[in-house]
Amino acid sequence: MSERDDDEALAEAYERGLELEKSGESRAAAEQYREILNMDPADPTGASIRLAAMGEAPAPETAPPAYVTLLFDQTAEVFDNLLVEQLGYDVPMQLREALLPRGDLGRVLDLGCGTGLLGEALADQAVHLTGVDLSEGMVEIAGEKEVYDALYTGDATLFLAEVEPDWNGWDLIAATDMAPYLGDLASLIEAVVKRLAPGGLFAFSTETLPADVMAGRPYMVGPKQRYAHDEAYVHELLKRAGFTQIDITGIIVRYDEGSAVPGHLVIARR
Repeated sequence: MSERDDDEALAEAYERGLELEKSGESRAAAEQYREILNMDPADPTGASIRLAAMGEAPAPETAPPAYVTLLFDQTAEVFDNLLVEQLGYDVPMQLREALLPRGDLGRVLDLGCGTGLLGEALADQAVHLTGVDLSEGMVEIAGEKEVYDALYTGDATLFLAEVEPDWNGWDLIAATDMAPYLGDLASLIEAVVKRLAPGGLFAFSTETLPADVMAGRPYMVGPKQRYAHDEAYVHELLKRAGFTQIDITGIIVRYDEGSAVPGHLVIARR
């Protein structure tokens, strides 16, 4: 069977799973998603995320990179309209407002830069702006906006581990709307703190769910197949990593079918 045939078979199997789930046949849908994982353990369809959202499997430590890459490559052309116009997403501007009193932001690294929404919001405050994203399609659109001094395609944590800047770290590392595709944030935070300049800031956003839904879990996959994080968990990770000033503010991240999606805007100083 050719790679194209494999892709078509996987897509058809995923559509069957979605149909079963939508019709209320949860057990059959879960079996279908498990079969999809057997077909391709890299999980480009995000079957493991759907299983976790259904309560049929533990939440993976992170969303499968193949899934995130495919998702954003497919939506790159309409991403800005979908996120900003349809879902009311304005976290980049909320972060800009929070950082304005600090003046010049120095060297800025935008993790999970997507189509460059945060880059547009911070470009006039940054001395140098670097963007990183898993999706090549997203990076191409970010480049067309001509606000970044450098752009890279790849995993954010691996980038932090491997890059060798010719200066003493970034003054601000930001990651807006990246945490909803990550579960365990420990590796990212540990990688970030090593790449910050002395006194540097790490700013990022998370989504959350009510305490009774979180049920004491540090993170979980919510009903919309996005990770939600507990505030205390985030605070503890940052404290453990050596951040001394941690500000966590409740925000509305976006809207989904008219309902506000709550979350947090986090700004921590090394």
